[in-house]
Amino acid sequence: MRYISTRGEAPALSFEDVLLAGLARDGGLYVPESWPAIGADDLRAMRGLTYPEIAVRVMTPFLGGAIPEADFRRIVADAYSGFEHPAIAPLVQLDERFWLMELFHGPTIAFKDYALQLVGRLFDHFLAKRGSRVTIVGATSGDTGSAAIEACRDREAMDIFILHPKGRVSDVQRRQMTTVPAANVHNIAIDGSFDDCQDLVKAMFNDPAFRDEMALSAVNSINWARIMTQIVYYVAGAVALGAPDRRIAFAVPTGNFGNIYAAYGARAMGLPVEKLIVGSNTNDILDRFFKTGEMAMTPVVPTISPSMDIQISSNFERLLFDLHDRDGKALAGQMRSFREARSFKVSAAQMERARALFDSHRLDDDGIRRTIAETHRETGQLIDPHTAVGLAAARACPADPDVAVVSLACAHPAKFPDAVEAASGIRPALPPKLADLFEREERLTALPNDLGTIQKHVRDAVARREAA
Repeated sequence: MRYISTRGEAPALSFEDVLLAGLARDGGLYVPESWPAIGADDLRAMRGLTYPEIAVRVMTPFLGGAIPEADFRRIVADAYSGFEHPAIAPLVQLDERFWLMELFHGPTIAFKDYALQLVGRLFDHFLAKRGSRVTIVGATSGDTGSAAIEACRDREAMDIFILHPKGRVSDVQRRQMTTVPAANVHNIAIDGSFDDCQDLVKAMFNDPAFRDEMALSAVNSINWARIMTQIVYYVAGAVALGAPDRRIAFAVPTGNFGNIYAAYGARAMGLPVEKLIVGSNTNDILDRFFKTGEMAMTPVVPTISPSMDIQISSNFERLLFDLHDRDGKALAGQMRSFREARSFKVSAAQMERARALFDSHRLDDDGIRRTIAETHRETGQLIDPHTAVGLAAARACPADPDVAVVSLACAHPAKFPDAVEAASGIRPALPPKLADLFEREERLTALPNDLGTIQKHVRDAVARREAA
């Protein structure tokens, strides 16, 4: 198994090298050179297996022999041992057609745990093998940061720096990051939007001297391993509902396109997926693309679903790569144009291919509140604002009545208590493991949106750690 860059200029790498590299040196994102296949008999054979057992079967082909099978089984079992539901990613039936897949049973009560609990352990495995260390830098719109920190805390072979937009994440999201007392954890509040944070991270990777000096690596969904691990829950959910002998669609609230791209990857492997439904909030660049064929940036608007307050969907590049028939040069030109002109259009033929699989829907804050209230009133389920976006999209986009539609519940409602209470009249309580979150001491550094300042902060903090 080899991985190639979407922009065609970086060398093909093994799984181990892709994991530790994060972003390709030509600025592109790594994807498999070819997708491993899951056949109908493979899917039927997964029925009755545990989530970790399915995970091993789905992910092993992506490793290319980089980890002995027994070691990988142990790593996967350990990664999911701390999840609080025996099914790991349970399905909840809402009515005869619609289901929620609960992805908030991990340590930070959001879907990012499903990837990052494993990715942190994979880093440990390969860094121990190499006898080396890395500096992890990442940007978060709310949930990636806490999940990455929880996965990487107290690990001797790495320092982790997470950039978040100051004042634009929920209090719970911020405190989940800033109250971790580990010496290798560094929180940076940036004066700007999530897109500014993401740009700073990419700029650090695109500075070859700094990248090599600090041995940079990434845990954002620009890292292929994040996508690989998220493919698992689509396969597990579809199998639980009868795949390949039952038709399935998925509705995913998304800003950065990483989560729904993992569903696209599952389909590319052979999972019979009828439709992928993109749920957007007011920052609706993805919905506008699927409706018009044009991707055009507009200013980021703060909403009550802050993890989706994004206008540069970095993982969308992976889909565009396929829409360009994997022509890295053409894709690189389009991405340069997007940065310069802040918009681009795809051809009619490319749009036809995209619409054959994808549909989309936009929901503003009022619609989110209405969906939270209606869902609780009609089903008894209390959902967070992001889940509301996905569920509303699932119901708004037409699908064959015989298709089971699975909407992803991406975060526990207690991560956004103010928004949920305003919509439903019920203030969701944090799980017992987080009950004292607002009593814990915070540690963070506020910095301007300036690359040089950020790089100096990272360099100095790593030097202090190494000298200690």
